Amino acid sequence: MNSYWANWSAYLPLALAALLVLWRPLWNLTRHAVTLAHEAGHAIAAVATGRRLTGIRLHSDTSGLTLSHGKPRGPGMVATAAAGYLAPSLLGLAGAALIAAGQLTFLLWAAVALIAAMVPFIRNVFGFLVLLASGAAVGAVAWYGSPTLQLHFAYTAIWLLLVGNLRTIVEAARSRSGRSDLDQLRSLTHLPRTVWTVLLVAVAVGTGVLAWRAQYAL
Repeated sequence: MNSYWANWSAYLPLALAALLVLWRPLWNLTRHAVTLAHEAGHAIAAVATGRRLTGIRLHSDTSGLTLSHGKPRGPGMVATAAAGYLAPSLLGLAGAALIAAGQLTFLLWAAVALIAAMVPFIRNVFGFLVLLASGAAVGAVAWYGSPTLQLHFAYTAIWLLLVGNLRTIVEAARSRSGRSDLDQLRSLTHLPRTVWTVLLVAVAVGTGVLAWRAQYAL
């Protein structure tokens, strides 16, 4: 076992992330980070599939909205709709892989760059404040933090995205508002919400397992 994982404190980021997700008073705050990643996923998928990204909103109730123009149906729209619940898990896994490859500093500054890239598309003040706070926090750790602090911070953020995304999928599956991404995917593909829920949960769990293995194998 490597020296990092031989130290019990290496498990603190996972424990802290679990607390941030499972304890509702904290989750009401930290969910904004998961929503940010969720909306970034919609935005990236929209641009990648040739849609025109027109705006992103992050709301105080931890919900978000990403708007894009293009064909109302088809593979591009399906990919854009699905990307929201895929992005936090995939970003978490990518972060674990970068740390495993010795690219911790790159990971932190890449996160700052992604947040900065979203600023021109933000359409509400609260959303701008979320981006400002998130970018400032990551940037401060990247610039001033010791290597140990940077590592613990990055692992905590990774597990917050991985575990938090799983919670948001389960909550969306239980909701019957008719306005969730699951409802949109059902309408676009005619596949039941249950099918999409199972697929997204499988990805969330699978990326969590892979991220764990990547970290443990350091």
